[in-house]
Amino acid sequence: MQLDFFEEWHWRTIIQNVTKEEEARGYMSETPRTIYCGFDPTADSLHVGSLMPLLALRRLQLAGHRPVVLVGGGTGLIGDPSGKKGERSLNEAETVAQWSDALREQMSQFVDFDCGDNSAVMVNNFDWLSGLSTIEFLRDVGKHFSVNAMMGKESVRARIQREGEGISYTEFSYMILQSYDFLRLLEDHNCTVQIGGSDQWGNITAGIDLIRRFGHEQAYGITLPLVVKADGTKFGKTEDGTIWLDPKKTSPYEMYQFWLNTADADVSKFLRYFTFLSKEEIEALDRSLEEAPEKREAQRTLAQEVTSLVHGEGAVEEAETITKAFFTNSLHTLSHSLMKQAFQGAPKTILTQDEESVELLDLLVRSELAPSKGRARRLVQDGAVSVNGEKVRDVQAFLQREDALHGEFLVIKKGKKNYHIAEWQAS
Repeated sequence: MQLDFFEEWHWRTIIQNVTKEEEARGYMSETPRTIYCGFDPTADSLHVGSLMPLLALRRLQLAGHRPVVLVGGGTGLIGDPSGKKGERSLNEAETVAQWSDALREQMSQFVDFDCGDNSAVMVNNFDWLSGLSTIEFLRDVGKHFSVNAMMGKESVRARIQREGEGISYTEFSYMILQSYDFLRLLEDHNCTVQIGGSDQWGNITAGIDLIRRFGHEQAYGITLPLVVKADGTKFGKTEDGTIWLDPKKTSPYEMYQFWLNTADADVSKFLRYFTFLSKEEIEALDRSLEEAPEKREAQRTLAQEVTSLVHGEGAVEEAETITKAFFTNSLHTLSHSLMKQAFQGAPKTILTQDEESVELLDLLVRSELAPSKGRARRLVQDGAVSVNGEKVRDVQAFLQREDALHGEFLVIKKGKKNYHIAEWQAS
């Protein structure tokens, strides 16, 4: 059991700040500690932006510590202002409760809830926040918070200084609720360490201060860097939207492709952040990136490792089978289930049962691959259109359902990269 993880984490550059680092390092190397991270349910699935803290909890558990996963069923009703440009939309309690249940199930993919003394624990802060009396909370907890100090926290100050925006009292109170969570976890689970993204620094230190004011032992906080891409674009987003951890929202193939398309400037950093490969293995991939970047060995390994962590090894095999079929223009070799996965996130035009055949030019316009039939005709004449891997040059062509892959799919391709799926409704 290797309790002291700091050296590896610094090498991986996954530590942003630590409260009293030397003291914290000694404290955490003495004996296993209980460490928590919170996740507010803002949707029915986490996304890849949540992977850094999720994998940090997994690393801590592998080092011998006990992780506590907090699902913010209570704070999710309020909204954290940290890193937000404006007020978050408030969701109904029933919706947040459903999302909380979905996240609970998802967390089990990353931490072990049945491994002995350091088995992970899952809690929902709605269990204690929902029963608080306003007067009791303000008297016993709120009195320990200076408004002046809260105004000085970056997450609050940035919102107040933004012209025309401001911050509601609701979101202003979030810091107090998160601080109270830390206090409750210390009292209920002997949890003395909190981790979170660097935008949580103010909330974490406020919690540590509250714990001190309640007369408890020293607590500690560790923040992780927020993930940013070298080109300045937002991590976890593509042209098609957010990359979710739920395979129903983002297929394993889409997940694999997301990491496979990582830029050279980001791949070394992401290998450190998101995989459990050793220093030697990652440095070897760094060399391959420098010596033969065209082979994209680092990207392929990153895609394999993260897809396996999120969806399992079988999902990697499926994703690579689909990738090969696209590359070799052999989509017809895919099984029906793999074909459904391959096209899950692709733009689609749904064809009805009554449409046993459809005019190609009309389909190009309906799918928005061409703005008009005239433009569609020119694309076909120029050889820029293929259907199920075959070039089509007949401007009068009709596409038959009997020619569809598995009787359902027509893969329309314009040029080299623009795909569109025409899908017949199932019988």
